[in-house]
Amino acid sequence: MNIKKNFKIYEGLPFSIYILCLVKVINALGAFVGPFLTMFLSDKIGLSTDIIGFLMLMNAMAGAVGSILGGSIADKFGRRKILVIFQGLAALCYIPCAFLGNSIIIPYILIFSSFLNSIAWPAYGAMVADLTNINNRKEAYSLLYLGNNLGFAVGPMIAGFLYKNFIKMMFIGNSIAVFVSIIIIYSFIKETKPDKEAEKHIINEAEKADKGSLIFALIKRPLLLYFALISVIYSFVYAQYPFCIPLQVKGIFGDSSSVVYGKLMAVNGITVIVFTTLITKLTKKLSAIQNVALAGLFYAVGFGMMYFIKSYSLFILATVIWTTGEILQSTNSGVYIANHTPMSHRARFNAVLPIITGTGFAVGPYVMGKYIKNRMVIDAWPVVFMLSIAAAILFYVLFIVEKKSKAPKQSEELEITEQLN
Repeated sequence: MNIKKNFKIYEGLPFSIYILCLVKVINALGAFVGPFLTMFLSDKIGLSTDIIGFLMLMNAMAGAVGSILGGSIADKFGRRKILVIFQGLAALCYIPCAFLGNSIIIPYILIFSSFLNSIAWPAYGAMVADLTNINNRKEAYSLLYLGNNLGFAVGPMIAGFLYKNFIKMMFIGNSIAVFVSIIIIYSFIKETKPDKEAEKHIINEAEKADKGSLIFALIKRPLLLYFALISVIYSFVYAQYPFCIPLQVKGIFGDSSSVVYGKLMAVNGITVIVFTTLITKLTKKLSAIQNVALAGLFYAVGFGMMYFIKSYSLFILATVIWTTGEILQSTNSGVYIANHTPMSHRARFNAVLPIITGTGFAVGPYVMGKYIKNRMVIDAWPVVFMLSIAAAILFYVLFIVEKKSKAPKQSEELEITEQLN
C-alpha cells in the first residue's frame, strides 16, 4: 500500500510524459554498446589505453558540437522531427559495426553516431520542458529519472551476455532499441514546440519567450549561470565514483575487488529504483534549488566517510548515502533549469548548460589523479567532502538571493491586487 501511495505523485502528468518515460526505459535497456565500448576497443580491436583515451576525447568533442547544433535547430524547426531524424540516423550507424569484425573503422563510425545522437538530445530536454510547467516538473523529472535507471538496471547485464556470446547482436540490439523508441515518439507524441498561443498560458514569468540570442538570454539570467557553474563542483565530486572508489576497493579487497565494486554499482542502481519516488514525495514542498543544496550534504557524508571505512558493509552504507544525493541532484537540477529557461530557447539552453555542468565530470578523474599520484587514494575524500559542503552552501546562498529578488515583485503584485479589491 505504501508503494502505491508513493507512486500517486506521478498521477495526473501529461500522457506524453508517460510515453517519454517508456522511451527512457527502452533506450537505457538497449544501450548495449556504451558500457562495453572501452572493453571492445581494448580486447577486440587491440587499441592501447592512450589511443582509447584519445578516441573518448574525440567522442566527447563530437557530442558537444552536435549538442550545440541540435539545440539551435530544435528551437527553430521543432522537437519531434529532430529527435526522430537524428536518433534514427545515429541508430543506423550501429548496423555496419555489427559486420565489420574488429575493424579500426568501428570507433570512428561510433563517434559519428555520437555526434548525430547529440544533435537529438537537446530536443528531448526541450520537449520535457514543453510538456510540463512549474507545478508538475518535479514529479515529471523524477519519473523520467526513475525510468532511465530501471532500464540501466537490466541493460548492462544483457549487454554483458551479448558481448561474451553474440557480439554482433550487441550493435544490432542497440540499434533496434533506438528505432523502437523513435517509432513510439513519432506515433504518440505531437510536436511540442511552443507557439504564441502557448505563451499566453505560461504561469512562470521566467519562461516567457525572449527575442535575444543564446548568449544574450543567458546573460540576462545570471542566477541560472551561477547555478550551472556551482553544478560543476557537483559533477567533479560525482566523477570520483567511477574513478576513486574502484581504486580504493582494489587496494582493500584485492582479487575480489571487481566483484565488490560490481555489487556497489548494483546497490547504487537499487537505491535509485527503490528510493527515488519516496525521496521525491518527502521533498516535494522544498524548492528545486533547496533539494539540490541538500544533495551536497549527502555527497559530503557518503563520500567523506570513505576516508575512514574498510568494511564491505560500510561501503554499502556509504553508497546508499551518496546515491541519495545523486537522486536529489538529478531529479531537481533539470527542474530548476527548465523553470528559468525562456520557452523560445529551451533546446539551446538544454544543449549548452549540460556542457557547462559536465565540465567537472570530464576533468575530475584527471585532476584527482594528479592529486593522489604521490598520496593515498583515501586522501581524495577530504577534498571531496569540502567541495560538497562548499557547493551545498553556495546553492543555499543562491536560493536566498533568488528568494530576496522575488520578494519585491511578489509584494508589488499583492499591492496591486489589494488596490483592485
